[in-house]
Amino acid sequence: MQYSYLIIDDNEAHVQETLSAFEGFPEYYCVGIAGNKADAVNKILELQPHIVFLEVNPKKKNTGLSLAVITDLYQYLDRLPYFVVLTATQKFAFDAIKAGVQDYLLKPLDRFELRKTLFRFQKTNPETVNDTICIRSYGDYQFISLHDIVYLQADNNTTDFYLTSGRKLTAYKTLKHYEANLPLFFYRIHNSYIVNSNHVSRINTGKSLCYLNNGEVSISFSKTFKDNIDTIIRKIAPEYL
Repeated sequence: MQYSYLIIDDNEAHVQETLSAFEGFPEYYCVGIAGNKADAVNKILELQPHIVFLEVNPKKKNTGLSLAVITDLYQYLDRLPYFVVLTATQKFAFDAIKAGVQDYLLKPLDRFELRKTLFRFQKTNPETVNDTICIRSYGDYQFISLHDIVYLQADNNTTDFYLTSGRKLTAYKTLKHYEANLPLFFYRIHNSYIVNSNHVSRINTGKSLCYLNNGEVSISFSKTFKDNIDTIIRKIAPEYL
């Protein structure tokens, strides 16, 4: 299982420290970074991260970063992400508990303390994922492991699945349907393509190309989905963003 997290912090150096602390936890990947309250709320609603790391004592007071980020979300969500306050002082701890924060970590972030937080998160948020998808063609049901899917390509109202074995299967559903139903390691990078990020071996932002299967396949990505490309890079190599 892979889990996404969002960093809400207006201090770039602290953001990089948090990203570096996650290098030993490959099942977690950063889905985005927000530096002010409005952007934080929007990204939580849009990206739906599993965990949110929130700075409540920002470097710049006009960013609006505070526990109010959490209270605002109750207007829109029945269930909030797992919130972790990450700040340099303990003085907000009592208010954080009242606001529903699940954990509280002090800066500079200690990797051992982060590990304990992640264990607590997984214990309270168990998720089971079916790693098989059924591709149906009339009366023919084919059961495919999600990990065997390299990428998907739209073909009008059908979708072609390209597998690690070299096979191509056609499903009679749209790419939009699969975008909404595939797990988080699949990303749409073009109107016509969804890729399995576990098979991404190279990304050339200058040529807008994404390489899969150790470079055997290259497909274009569009500016519309550049945020998804950035997320893939953060997931694979967070130190380069």
